[in-house]
Amino acid sequence: MELQLSPSSSSSSSSSSMGDTTDVVVTDDETTVPENLKSSEKKALLELRTMLEDAIAAGQLLHHPSHRHERSKSRVANSCSVNSSCVKEEEAEEDLSGVSLWGVPLLPSRKHESTDVILLKFLRAREFKAAEALDMIRRTLRWRRDFGVDGMMDGEGGADAAPPQPPLPHLKSAAYIDGRDREGHPVCYNIYGVFKDKDVYRQTFGDEERQEKFLRWRVQLMEQGIKQMSLKPGGAAAMLHIIDFKDSLRPGMRELRSATREIVSIMQDNYPEFVAKNIFLNVSFRYYAYHALFSPFITPRTRSKFIFARPAQVTETLLKYAGLLRPHLVLKSAPASHSTPLIGSCPRRTYRCSTVA
Repeated sequence: MELQLSPSSSSSSSSSSMGDTTDVVVTDDETTVPENLKSSEKKALLELRTMLEDAIAAGQLLHHPSHRHERSKSRVANSCSVNSSCVKEEEAEEDLSGVSLWGVPLLPSRKHESTDVILLKFLRAREFKAAEALDMIRRTLRWRRDFGVDGMMDGEGGADAAPPQPPLPHLKSAAYIDGRDREGHPVCYNIYGVFKDKDVYRQTFGDEERQEKFLRWRVQLMEQGIKQMSLKPGGAAAMLHIIDFKDSLRPGMRELRSATREIVSIMQDNYPEFVAKNIFLNVSFRYYAYHALFSPFITPRTRSKFIFARPAQVTETLLKYAGLLRPHLVLKSAPASHSTPLIGSCPRRTYRCSTVA
């Protein structure tokens, strides 16, 4: 199974275990503190602030001006009455002063301390091209509206709220957020070995309805992770992802691969710079080869976010890059029922992995 995870902010320098790569130091301060920006980056942030303020004031944030004009002509052609609900729709579209993402107001003039943190995520995802970043914000807002993200999270509470319940009980072991790394990032564990059981696989991906439920649950899990982040300047505004491939590769997993690609696409398009690192455990040679093939086509910054570990390197990699815990308590932050797939190859002569509680 081949995965591509979204490029996101990283919290320290890193390199792939596949070979030599260019190390890029990416800290949360660099990502979230405007004062640390280069002059060209500050200029792009100011430009995006102005464009965003104008778009909100003109009621053109959710729809590009040219698209809005075409839609207006269509309404005239369809004889939309002035006294009909179309006017109410126009008024609703223009009242965007309270628009927000992840609880952070987007209107720059409100001077919320976290607004620039969010804007910088979109700017970095688009290489500090303000117009492209604004378009990405537009698309993200539209996707959240159409997907019903905010409605899914109503009543979920804050960072201390219980995690969203998966559509099936066994999925609690497939993906979950638990604990933090040494820099305060929430840690999300993805255990693909859960799906080696054919009955579990069928119950999860047996038809389109089940696949849709799985997808929506993964979005809920991401939203819950963001609630546990600090979106203040200098805060840990990203998540550490640990992806375990142990016992996950077998023929006939087309639906899982398809669902994974869709999840990756959603994250890339709508959650920019929200992943500090992606740590891949128990990686096969095939995956190494796949990554090596495409590695020259990605930037050093993006490449620095991918860490790979063969079975014998799992514990060392987790300690080095995640800094999760003391050596004799590797992955104790993970619930006991979840820990086994990650530490199955841990050398007991060095670490007391079998005693994880």
